[in-house]
Amino acid sequence: MLQLLIENPILLLFVVASIGYLLGSIKIKGNSLGVAAVLFTGLFFGALDDRLFIPEILLLIGLALFVYSLGLSSGPAFFASYQKNGVQDFLFISSMLLFSAAIAIGLYFLAGFSPATITGIYCGSSTNTAALAGVIDLIASESSSSASSLTQEAVIGYSFSYPMGVLGSMIAIVIMEKLLKIDYKKELKEIGNDYPAGEDLTSATIEITNKTVAGCTVRDLKKRFRWKINFGRTYQRGRQSLVHWDSSFQIGDLVMVVGEREEIEQATKDLGHEIEHSLSHDRSYFDVRRIFVSNSRLIGRTLGSLSLHERFDVSISRIRRGDIDMLAENDTVLEMGDRIRFIAKREDLKALSEYFGDSYKASSSINLFSFGLGIGLGVILGTFQLQLGDDFSFSLGYAGGPLIVGLILGALRRTGPISWTLPYSANVTLQQFGLIMLLGGIGVRSGNALMQNLSMDGLWIFLASGLISIVTALSILLIGYKWVKRPFSLLMGMVANQPAILDFGLNRSNNVIPNYGYTMIFPIALVLKIVIAQMMFLFLR
Repeated sequence: MLQLLIENPILLLFVVASIGYLLGSIKIKGNSLGVAAVLFTGLFFGALDDRLFIPEILLLIGLALFVYSLGLSSGPAFFASYQKNGVQDFLFISSMLLFSAAIAIGLYFLAGFSPATITGIYCGSSTNTAALAGVIDLIASESSSSASSLTQEAVIGYSFSYPMGVLGSMIAIVIMEKLLKIDYKKELKEIGNDYPAGEDLTSATIEITNKTVAGCTVRDLKKRFRWKINFGRTYQRGRQSLVHWDSSFQIGDLVMVVGEREEIEQATKDLGHEIEHSLSHDRSYFDVRRIFVSNSRLIGRTLGSLSLHERFDVSISRIRRGDIDMLAENDTVLEMGDRIRFIAKREDLKALSEYFGDSYKASSSINLFSFGLGIGLGVILGTFQLQLGDDFSFSLGYAGGPLIVGLILGALRRTGPISWTLPYSANVTLQQFGLIMLLGGIGVRSGNALMQNLSMDGLWIFLASGLISIVTALSILLIGYKWVKRPFSLLMGMVANQPAILDFGLNRSNNVIPNYGYTMIFPIALVLKIVIAQMMFLFLR
């Protein structure tokens, strides 16, 4: 069996992925490693035999797929967040990275590591392969007789510290989660306006009894009370109709509303009282249907720009994107695969279905032209050498280039006839597939290096990297939550300098907020770690 895996690296990859995914799904006291278990399974297999390997090209493809699709999905929130807190977030994460480097320098003097080894430990504990590559390139440029041994020391430090760099951040997340008594559901409600993470929507029927709202239009009522609800149909004088901006209510009218329970309760106090009768059960005149958005010409456009009310007697109450329900607003931007809940006449529903596409197959398919072009642009950006002075040069690589391009294109959504966004289902699949390829490849390759250099020195390197990663992550989570006042879910993404940690945070929070923290910090952290690692090596030498 071992010989079969040695001769078939593709088989090895999928064996590691399947076993790792199975182990990651096992919960102990409610906790699980998730897809991060693929990394540790890869380490185990890599340690079995140094002939086991996974080609680097598979690792790089997985990395590019993961970061590009993540960038596309996070682009809009990324730029919106930086417009609000960009400078503060930059200063915060920069200070934390310098603090991490200070810990590494302190360990250099206390434990007696060589400059190359402690620099490799710093790169590994921060799980930054690009930083290690920059240091190796700096060593090679010196063309000294010791270049080969210095490179080996840096690689050994990196190989032993990388696994602990992943595990240390996970340990820190669990510790601070308990100490700070984080309630993810409560936090999600508090930050829902800033980060689109879905809403717990429900519906109710209200009888109008408040005389002060009688005769007022919906437009005026929403301005006055600032409700975060949508109106559906209304029952007035024995006849059903749909509520529009210019609709008005009279005493005794029944109106159906959609929103979160707290918002509905507030609207009920302002309008009248809730009744058990549901207008949605009566479909004799208006019917309800969820329609898939698969018409590529509509992707990236807002609901308001479609001017649906000029052609149809229709009401849109909510939109479902993946597992997330959102209130439909005029400024809601449509994405491929969205499911819109329409209330309309039956004959209009057919026309609406044709207009929006309503094809599950089309709404789940990838536009290979825009997808290939986007990743290609990202790879090209990643190959450019950026020069900082005479001694420092680096490239964004397969991680930074595709991520930055993905963020930009995700925010643009479309350029003329080209739609850049991916259907939600396809985006999730690509992220997961890319992540498994990446973690499986890194695990097997690091397992080989760990066994080849296993010694007491390796144990000290392992412990040192654990100290760097855990202390740094604890500091980011504590200072960020208590003093910088950032949501804990967002901070988990900020400490997730490796995709396995990000997935771990996503599983614990059970929402997508960590994605925003990851994409906000990763491009900045990538560049800063490359520069810091090379400065550290030069300073210590």
